[in-house]
Amino acid sequence: MPTMKDIARLAGVSLSTVSHVVNQSRFVSEEITLRVQKVIEELNYKPSLVARSLKIKQTKTIGMLVTASNNPFFAEVVRHVERYCERHNYHLILVNTEANIENLEKHLGRLLLKQVDGLLLMCSEPQDFSTKILAEISLPTVVIDWWQQPLTADIVHENSELGGYIATKSLIDAGYTEIAVITGELTKPHAANRLAGYKWAILEQNLQLNPEWIVESHFHYEGGVQGMQALLQLSHKPRAIFAMSDSIAIGVYQAIWQAGLRIPQDIAVIGYDNIELAQYLSPPLSTIHQPKARLAKNAVQQLLARIHNPTKKVEHILLTPELVHRKSF
Repeated sequence: MPTMKDIARLAGVSLSTVSHVVNQSRFVSEEITLRVQKVIEELNYKPSLVARSLKIKQTKTIGMLVTASNNPFFAEVVRHVERYCERHNYHLILVNTEANIENLEKHLGRLLLKQVDGLLLMCSEPQDFSTKILAEISLPTVVIDWWQQPLTADIVHENSELGGYIATKSLIDAGYTEIAVITGELTKPHAANRLAGYKWAILEQNLQLNPEWIVESHFHYEGGVQGMQALLQLSHKPRAIFAMSDSIAIGVYQAIWQAGLRIPQDIAVIGYDNIELAQYLSPPLSTIHQPKARLAKNAVQQLLARIHNPTKKVEHILLTPELVHRKSF
């Protein structure tokens, strides 16, 4: 494996010059920079991610890795993260892995070359990333919502089991007893937790827990369409739907409209997340408010605290979701 010493020898420059070119830590003339970069490409040299994570100073820069998703929830969280970073005079570098392990390694390498002071991680889709990639990075790290691989990192998330309970109980309190749920991927902890909350509310009220009314789908629009279409094909159809995300609920709205049915007259619906679009649907969507601003604020504050005190005890911060009642049930 080539080293910086090999590059310096072949480029005819000092080791410190190679370091400055790689790290962009000091001005190097264009002629020498191009010469060094040419050798780097010829040798296919890749800086050690572990070495890059050894911090010697703070750059007032935070890196944020987000996996691909069309769920507006994640875009809204990122917007809040940017705002809180600015309030603390930190620059945020946002990268999207597009659910690809090569992109993860590439973007992580770029963040470390920028010498970010810490990492925020937010996973939207199930991944097959190696646990070694992030385990070798000795940077302060905070997970927002969830990350599929176990990490030694602070986690800021919401009480998703309670949220699932509140969503289902609110339908029961409104008089509905035949309630179905369309879940996201149950490999995701918060999907499994919301399903546990749904079952908790159903069994607490001694209602029927119908396996046909538990439909596993995906946390996006098409997942809602497919899940609702499956429920509409049943001989015994539910009268209310708990959609585990607002994006699922939007798909549910579409499938109900395609079937010539009305919300809430024929089928009631409640979503989850309280994305900005929810209030503009027809009828406006009742939903569980996931505290996106507080998720972002706590994540940024937690990361800054860990940057200044890397050895502090790892914390899990659990936030409380709330019902936003509109017109869909």
